[in-house]
Amino acid sequence: MHFSTWLAFLSVSLIACFSPGPAVLLAISNAMSQGARRALLSSSGNAAGIFIVAVVTTIGLGAVLKTSATLFLALKIAGAGYLIYLGIRQWSASGAGLAAAASGVRPVDEKSSGRLFREGMWVALTNPKSILFFTALFPQFIQAEGAPFGQFLVLTMTFVACSLVSHFVFVVIARRARAWFASERGVRRLNRGAGAMFVLLGLGLLGLRRAQS
Repeated sequence: MHFSTWLAFLSVSLIACFSPGPAVLLAISNAMSQGARRALLSSSGNAAGIFIVAVVTTIGLGAVLKTSATLFLALKIAGAGYLIYLGIRQWSASGAGLAAAASGVRPVDEKSSGRLFREGMWVALTNPKSILFFTALFPQFIQAEGAPFGQFLVLTMTFVACSLVSHFVFVVIARRARAWFASERGVRRLNRGAGAMFVLLGLGLLGLRRAQS
């Protein structure tokens, strides 16, 4: 792969990863309620999910989604449902955990490491947008004269790295803003705002149209 090709892919990846979406919102939400270090567990899960999505896209699921309306609809409903579920949980969460985190106290409603990792991974796995993104993107950057598997690894790990960097940046910003939400009333408003955003993202996903082959 030519260095200029990789730089072009890096630019596209950075733009995509720094555009706020469900994974970024989840990282910010967990940073505020669980602390910055533990929030990176959900980001790690999301990175694992992205790698899996890249693999299944490469073996042809992206092409199947383009041609199978039923499979696309099923995955779209699953992804939207999961985001709406996260939104409802966030909306109804008490303000005690985040207020404690903002004060430097161990949160009352601390999530397990496994749960944080799984949440991040499922956000990536249930988003048909990411599968279609890789389907459209990879063919434009993989060069016929090079080794396809090596190029796949370079592109995938580049995108995963960009995702982790973007989450780290957003988590640091959320951590610095944490002191603004030391009261339970402010936390409740934040939880409801984040919950509403998750629900809106889920509803927006329901409006996603299948790309035509």
